Amino acid sequence: MVTKLVVLLLIFLLFQFSSSAKQVTYNVLSFGAKSNGRSDSKSAFLKAWVLACASTNPAIIYVPKGRYLIASPLTFSGQVCKTKAITFKIDGTLVAPSSYNAISKAEVWIKFYRTNRVTISGGTLDAQGASLWACKSTGKSCPKGATTLGFYHSQNIVINSLRSLNSQMFHIQLYACKNAKLQGVSISAPGLSPNTDGIHLSSSTGVTILNSKIATGDDCISIGPGNSNLWIEKVVCGPGHGISIGSLGWDVQEAGVQNVTVNTVTFIGSDNGLRIKTWARRSNGFVRNVVFQHATMVNVKNPILIDANYCPDAGNCPNQVSGVKISNVVYEDIHGTSATRVAVKFDCSRGKPCTDIRLKDVDLKYGGQPAVSSCAYAAGSAHGILRPTSCL
Repeated sequence: MVTKLVVLLLIFLLFQFSSSAKQVTYNVLSFGAKSNGRSDSKSAFLKAWVLACASTNPAIIYVPKGRYLIASPLTFSGQVCKTKAITFKIDGTLVAPSSYNAISKAEVWIKFYRTNRVTISGGTLDAQGASLWACKSTGKSCPKGATTLGFYHSQNIVINSLRSLNSQMFHIQLYACKNAKLQGVSISAPGLSPNTDGIHLSSSTGVTILNSKIATGDDCISIGPGNSNLWIEKVVCGPGHGISIGSLGWDVQEAGVQNVTVNTVTFIGSDNGLRIKTWARRSNGFVRNVVFQHATMVNVKNPILIDANYCPDAGNCPNQVSGVKISNVVYEDIHGTSATRVAVKFDCSRGKPCTDIRLKDVDLKYGGQPAVSSCAYAAGSAHGILRPTSCL
């Protein structure tokens, strides 16, 4: 009798486990979404989110093929979610209005706030930013523009095989996030589109970016203050401004950047390759424990660059020096071609010189001729193949 009760209890527990693990799917078409690209589908997406969020099972929000107009800024809040995981499975395209005013004054077009275990799989986001870029090119007073996709105060994020087109400003932003994996992401905007950073990270930790291609008018990946434990691998950048740590040091009290690895990356026709950039202003910020390795440069203007005296127009930092301390930065196996003669430039702060900069096997050419390096207030070591000759 006891054995029979044990067996029945085990069967009940197994049933409960399998039942709780079963996923539920919410198709946005069932909530009134239209795939014609003309009817606003925002409310349908929100209805699907509310049900998915309230589910006790893992949930899928499914977006079939077609174009779905999201006519105004959209926020998915996870503060009261019961579900353990929500996946957006997107086969279609989410499109913003062609008139920039519809979203340009918002911080983010599609925002996730305080979410946990959200996955975005597939699909395209088209912010149609061209009209705002045109406004900015005239010199008129124009809105700053909206980031296309933003995660704020969120954790355990996965973004897989997503395509982002023509953002008004940043394409993807992670702010105060923990544990995120972006893989197979494709980002595209013209080379002259202003401030269209591909992926911008701020105050986040445990972020991995893999197997992605980013072509923009600004930084391919920008790493702002307060980031740590980042891994970037197999990313192709260009056009754009390269992978940048910075700008840092705008504020006196500012969190630093540490433990960053950039591995097996390619830059094609970009303004910069591997860059660290700090304002020439007082700050207690820092950059430390950074590894740049296995990078290929194809006609890049500044393949290796530390610019610790950043002060455009000399208006925000007259007669100042950067207080950001840059130390323990490794450049290993960096090769290819430079579009300018100075292929390696370490322009460090006279107030906080760069220390422990290490070069190993750097081979960069300029027009088939040897390139040169330039150093100011930089100290470190160099080993292996060194073309151009190290100035450390």
